Amino acid sequence: MPGATAGGTARRRRRRWALRAGAGVTVGLLAAAVTAAVLYAKLDGNITADEAAARELARYEKERPTALTKDAQNILLIGSDSRAGGDNAAYGHDSGTERSDTTILLHLSTGRHSATAVSLPRDLMVDIPSCLLQGGKAKGDGERSEPMFAMFNHAFEMGGSACTIRTVEKLTGIRVDHHVVVDFSGFKEMVDAVDGVEICLTKPIHDKAAKLRLPAGRVTLNGEQALGYVRARKSLGDGSDTDRMDRQQKFLAALVNKVRSNDVLLNPVKLYPVLDAATSSLTTDPDLANLRGLYQLVRGLRDIPTEHIQFLTVPRESYVYNANRDQLVEPEAERLFDLLRRDRPVKVTENAHSGYSTYGTGDATRDGKHPGRPSDAESPQPTFQGNTAAHDTCE
Repeated sequence: MPGATAGGTARRRRRRWALRAGAGVTVGLLAAAVTAAVLYAKLDGNITADEAAARELARYEKERPTALTKDAQNILLIGSDSRAGGDNAAYGHDSGTERSDTTILLHLSTGRHSATAVSLPRDLMVDIPSCLLQGGKAKGDGERSEPMFAMFNHAFEMGGSACTIRTVEKLTGIRVDHHVVVDFSGFKEMVDAVDGVEICLTKPIHDKAAKLRLPAGRVTLNGEQALGYVRARKSLGDGSDTDRMDRQQKFLAALVNKVRSNDVLLNPVKLYPVLDAATSSLTTDPDLANLRGLYQLVRGLRDIPTEHIQFLTVPRESYVYNANRDQLVEPEAERLFDLLRRDRPVKVTENAHSGYSTYGTGDATRDGKHPGRPSDAESPQPTFQGNTAAHDTCE
């Protein structure tokens, strides 16, 4: 029966083809799984866990503030000016110490309806607690500093992230849940990984010290240019640190928009370099020092409307004894801290006067109460100078 023989042969061929196709799919899936596992392990291993800070904070757990809301999160973002390492050495001599070039307290509301980033000036005069000395500042294991009244960035130089966190908590009464430290090199890599960030300049920039030569209008900054732009102080704007912080906030808003764009988040080819650069440049508390921890943190941010992602500087003014230093403006600063502690809405506007809020005056106290101040129900909502991620700097 030639027909039956031919039919059987065809069926056998189809079975062999199906088996080969199935095997190919299986091998492909297995290869993809292995590749994904390898990439995940690489990214997961990139992050440096700040175990020393965790131990130091645990030592002072009883004196740290208690969180007033369960699901709100406060993350301290620290930009280090460390010159250690080949890439960072280009920005100056490595003295063995590092300072907090930029510090931002990021508050994520319960339900992740809003995100508020508050810049803390590096020249702000604050009370720094006794801290475990680190690096070249310590002469021996366990040596601790005396409590002092000094510039805010001295806390990081002297005692690292743990000392900075304890200083912030003492200053604000806000519990810091997580912290992230990034250096010059890491910042540049992040910007380059997203193919640059677009900003708008009202006039050309020619800054030899920052190695910046940019035209007016819309400009896309690469990593090196972005670092010079956010760090420049004397040659841009009015030369003040306040102006520099405003520039940093607007740049971060532009960076948020770039990372959130579909061109990055939905494109695996572009997303992996971003994740690689981000994880490679971070030192975080142990709970965040893995992809799962970072993902859980970032997941709640992706649906926040850009108009609810806010940037502002803590109300400050020149220090009464030294015009080159800063001090808090009270009661405005305490009012801001109180809103963040209680996870209450913070309103920002570019038209607010010098970071001052709009409610009446009164002497601030450590517990957040202000003698003679109207209750929240009676007083208008305070407004602080700042901007949102929805703001277009070219408008």
